[in-house]
Parts: sequence; structure tokens; C-alpha cells
Amino acid sequence: MTVTETGDTAPHEEAATAGSAEHPAHQHGYAEQRDQHLKRLRRIEGQIRGLQRMVEQDVYCIDILTQVSAGTKALQSFALQLLEEHLRHCVADAAAKGGPEADDKVAEATAAIARLLRS
Repeated sequence: MTVTETGDTAPHEEAATAGSAEHPAHQHGYAEQRDQHLKRLRRIEGQIRGLQRMVEQDVYCIDILTQVSAGTKALQSFALQLLEEHLRHCVADAAAKGGPEADDKVAEATAAIARLLRS
């Protein structure tokens, strides 16, 4: 589930999460890289905690903004890698099967790309 800037949950994300729960045997495209992804996300989490400490310690604004930029870039890089894995695995599998599932996966990936471009 995704929380929007206003604090609301995004309904399309809830549906996607719920759909995954219906297919517990389904392996996601990132499954083989799960440990590396978790390690990367923990590093990003550390960057964000570092930002909190910088604000608590009254660090110079520009120095904080530099770290915000680094954290943003790290998240964008992670998102692009995850998107690539989704395209290679989930979308490619659906396209090979054809039918409405393929159309749904392409639409879903397109919407994800649009969200990334807006961020």
C-alpha cells in the first residue's frame, strides 16, 4: 500500500497488494535479488535517518539538501532496477501467455512508469 503526500492510501496500490496475496505461490521478478534489494533499502533508510540527525544537529541547509538529493537518487535508482525486473519477469511472462493478462500487465507497468516520471 502506498501513502500519498496527503497521507491517504493510493487505492490502486491496495488492489495490487491484495492481488499478490491471492497468489502466494507466484514468484515476483525481484525474488532472486531479494537479499540485495533489502540491503540496498537498509542503506537508503540509513541515509534518511542521517537526514533526521542533520536537522536535529542544525546542519547547514545546503548540506542537508545535498543529502536529500543523494537519497532521492538512491530511491530512483532502486525503483528503476525493480521496474526492469518487473518488465523482464512479470510483463514478459504475461506477454508470452497473451490475452487480457498481458494487456493488464502492460497498462500496470505504464502507470508505474508514469508515477516515476511525476516524482
